[in-house]
Amino acid sequence: MLASSYDERVTMRAWESLVGGSSHPSRSSLPVRSTINDSWQRCAKGGIDAQRNEAPIETDKDAIEALARSRQELLVAAARPFGAIGRLLGGTGAMLMLADSDGVLIDVIGDEKTIFDGMDIHLGVGGKWTEDVVGTNGIGTALWTGEPVFVHAAEHFCAGIKAWTCAGAPIHDPYDGKVIGVVDLSGSPDIFRPHNIALVTAAAREIEQALADSQNEERTRLLEAFIASASRYRSNDGVMIIDRHGRAIYSSNVPDAERKRFGELARRGSGHCQLPELSSTGYLDSLASTLPDDMQSCHICPLELDGDVRGAAFVFPKTDSGRTVQIGNKPASQRLKDERALIVGQSEALRAAVDIACKIGETNDVTSVLIEGETGVGKELFARLIHTASRKSGNSPFIALNCGAVTKELFGSELFGHVSGAFTGASREGKPGLFELASGGVLSLDEIGEMPLDMQPFLLRVLEERAVNRLGESRLRPVDVRLVASTNRDLKIEVANGRFRKDLFYRISTVSICVPPLRERGSDSLLLIEHFNHKLAERRGSLPLLFSNQALDALLAYPWPGNVRELRNLVERLQLLSNTGHIELEDLPADITSSPKLSAAPDIEGAVDTEVLSFEDAERQALQSALRAEQGNLSKVAQRLGVSRPTLYRKLDQFGIRRRFI
Repeated sequence: MLASSYDERVTMRAWESLVGGSSHPSRSSLPVRSTINDSWQRCAKGGIDAQRNEAPIETDKDAIEALARSRQELLVAAARPFGAIGRLLGGTGAMLMLADSDGVLIDVIGDEKTIFDGMDIHLGVGGKWTEDVVGTNGIGTALWTGEPVFVHAAEHFCAGIKAWTCAGAPIHDPYDGKVIGVVDLSGSPDIFRPHNIALVTAAAREIEQALADSQNEERTRLLEAFIASASRYRSNDGVMIIDRHGRAIYSSNVPDAERKRFGELARRGSGHCQLPELSSTGYLDSLASTLPDDMQSCHICPLELDGDVRGAAFVFPKTDSGRTVQIGNKPASQRLKDERALIVGQSEALRAAVDIACKIGETNDVTSVLIEGETGVGKELFARLIHTASRKSGNSPFIALNCGAVTKELFGSELFGHVSGAFTGASREGKPGLFELASGGVLSLDEIGEMPLDMQPFLLRVLEERAVNRLGESRLRPVDVRLVASTNRDLKIEVANGRFRKDLFYRISTVSICVPPLRERGSDSLLLIEHFNHKLAERRGSLPLLFSNQALDALLAYPWPGNVRELRNLVERLQLLSNTGHIELEDLPADITSSPKLSAAPDIEGAVDTEVLSFEDAERQALQSALRAEQGNLSKVAQRLGVSRPTLYRKLDQFGIRRRFI
């Protein structure tokens, strides 16, 4: 449509006829372009307020900063074209804007007066401009159609926006072609030119090319990182590499159907864990544990770029016949055994907690469980154990959310879901909450003590009624969820101080499990060192570390204030930094070697008087025979010889016997 063919009076009469309900003209009889007519019809049917004067806008600084961080890749790709065009817009009465896939503005540049005037209708960072919220406009209509569009003056659906003209072009993700944003040029009607749409389309294409270049570069670097770290894998193994968004960017020797299924699992699993990007190898552990049984044979290799985990390779080994290893559907008893094996330790306190978790999982009578324990003790493993122990765990979901990782504004949407247009940033299609996603299974709320106080009554209501309302609707949706809450706080103290509701506390603590800290678990720290040493070495494709007995004594004496997480991180750090593969006492951090318990009197339980030289050779022979018989498993060696593990380590050191953790 040329500027000369636009008739504002005719357009306004058509709009008044539509929104007034006096007539419903057919598409062919409306004196407006088909793009505008279709959008107006959608707005009228959707109940959009035609007299609206502004868009909704997010003003909370923390929420805006979080939005910018989550859209960093798009912002970086747009930096060059926005910088070049923005410098030319001063005094032109025009502003250039970047919106994300939800229609929320994340960058604005251009004429200062126009930017200032735009805030009258919330045309600024944080403003939401989807069609289903603010009617026909360059951003929202481009998102809906997936095509470049311009909307001039009276063609806007909402009355308060008819004093503007805009042209928007969608930005497509080079990976899958989905619309991930919009470039929009807006200003007073005086700036309207038909070629404005060409300008924003060119800018959108430049952003897409920058995204493609960035994705290709990262893909190449991830492949190089895999080749450098995976020398032990064979060329006929199946390989799937995901990027930091959980997208499958490379596959080899993996059937197309399996590649598609794995890619969907990776992306869906990352979203359920509330970790849309890889930030640590903890995400990979979580993702691996949620894969179906027939994918549990894979080896996981984290891929680091510039010191950060930016992707991962999942390697599916081949059998001698060249077929990918398939475990198949394990029986429930085997799944439970495997899950219990992930909780490493033999202390009485830990085993008691494991037994309680299994008993809870086996009954349907307990709908809420509270897991208490210090940070890093492994509370989520117990939540997963409860889920696995359930008779229906084979096809039921396990959904996890860290309450401390969600902003107050988004908490309700994450838990309960929302309908279209419920708030700024709400998706066009609406979104189910975690309660709906977890229905039939387990919802794990980690660090529930971080839940905002004003959200707690809504959680209590869902637990009592076993039904949920999405934000923005009155309809009740039944849910069948077992809630497993965990906390590192003393909730009784939180209740006394008014930071946690008493009624909710009693509701979620029907049964409580106390996970003991590592310092109260005796020699479990040595079992965990062995476990992580083997597991991390296998993942890196390297040999396990060799620990001297003096180093193991220091690790056993250390109180581990960060618990299992601290221990795991230490083993990973030692593997990364060790040049020889041998860990001596001086290789350990100073806070471990200076532990007060290190100089305490040794435990001599089961010790033999080594001053009697006639027994010395017999002891050495007994140790060596036991090690061979038990294939190096020190727990079984100690049990066979009837001595404690600390005594066993001292004996190994005394006789100069070194043993590799395998």
